[in-house]
Amino acid sequence: MDLSTAKAVVSGGASGLGLATAKRIVAAGGRVVLLDVNAGQGEASAAELGENAGFVATDVADETAVREAVTRAHETMGGITLAVNCAGIAPAGRTLGRDGTLPTEHFERVIRINLIGSYNLTKEAAAFMQQNEPNEHGERGVVVNTASIAAFEGQIGQAAYSASKGGVVGMMLPLAREFARFGIRVATIAPGIFKTPMVAGMPEDVQESLGLQVPFPPRLGEPEEYADTAAFIYGNPMINGETIRVDGAIRMQAK
Repeated sequence: MDLSTAKAVVSGGASGLGLATAKRIVAAGGRVVLLDVNAGQGEASAAELGENAGFVATDVADETAVREAVTRAHETMGGITLAVNCAGIAPAGRTLGRDGTLPTEHFERVIRINLIGSYNLTKEAAAFMQQNEPNEHGERGVVVNTASIAAFEGQIGQAAYSASKGGVVGMMLPLAREFARFGIRVATIAPGIFKTPMVAGMPEDVQESLGLQVPFPPRLGEPEEYADTAAFIYGNPMINGETIRVDGAIRMQAK
């Protein structure tokens, strides 16, 4: 798949990993529609990207909203060939805390946004991708989901987050196998500690401390490095049903 002709939908596209990916697509000549709950930032980001970008305010946890947003994106771009799931939240909380057990609604909210949200965009985008004319490799589209190294080494307080990201990894292979007959690939990126808006809002010394935990390079990951990985997946037909860790060899400790 050629990024210069990509027609992409990117959730969480208003900032962070999603925006970096959108910039990479537009810079290559492709088109993108950003999906995000932050309408103000989403509109501003789309305007910054220029005429090859659009924005639709979308709550990925809402199935109907995602279907409508993807339909609008399809109409705007004349098709969809790439879906990138970057929307997510990462609240922490001990299951057995000082004030009692963590409310199940906390766990459910994280699962609904991170896991069900990824599933919603995947299925709605794939429904349009299957209608595309195949390229010379028989490909019609690509889905890139975002997990986390927490899917494999979740820390104390990350039960909900790790479960949601583990679910993203777990659903990938069944979807890749199911979508194979349509020529649609499904892959996952598992980032380590990246300089996302959440991390960028931390004090400088805290950011530096986090970066130094990474074996090499001893720093936070840059959103552009995530975007490079997404672009690599899109362009390589043999990457399918696989999770790629982008983490500088870090393995998270218990806390």
